[in-house]
Amino acid sequence: MKKLLCLNINDKEYEVAVEPNQTLVDLIRYELGLTGTKKGCEMGDCGSCTVIMDGKPVNSCLVLAMQADGKKITTIEGVETDDGLHPIQKSFVEKGAIQCGFCSPGMILSGSALLERNPKPDEDDIRKAISGNLCRCTGYQKIVEAIKSVNE
Repeated sequence: MKKLLCLNINDKEYEVAVEPNQTLVDLIRYELGLTGTKKGCEMGDCGSCTVIMDGKPVNSCLVLAMQADGKKITTIEGVETDDGLHPIQKSFVEKGAIQCGFCSPGMILSGSALLERNPKPDEDDIRKAISGNLCRCTGYQKIVEAIKSVNE
């Protein structure tokens, strides 16, 4: 039996009916059409489905949509500013931290959540913050450099 939820995603209010077993990633991608949130391993290991929920990065494949009722959620589509790309997005482009792009939304969201908590993180802080996000292309160094350079 479906349940009606109220969500705030990227500062937009949504009322949606969901099945009890529907995941947040499926709701975001397939019901709301926000396909920047990637669906990877579906086990919480790769981080490609990372979104920010009430200020914290979460693997949306491990969150039931019902658990997000009343929460404030940011997907990669909500990171852009009125002036264009968010500084962390610009930094990823400038530092060559985007290769195939599959991990980029989750990495950017994990990095931006870190920068909200700690505007001047060191390399260890950054590596810890992105430790739940897998990248098969860059070897992480360019990603770390991109996050670190945002507030330098």
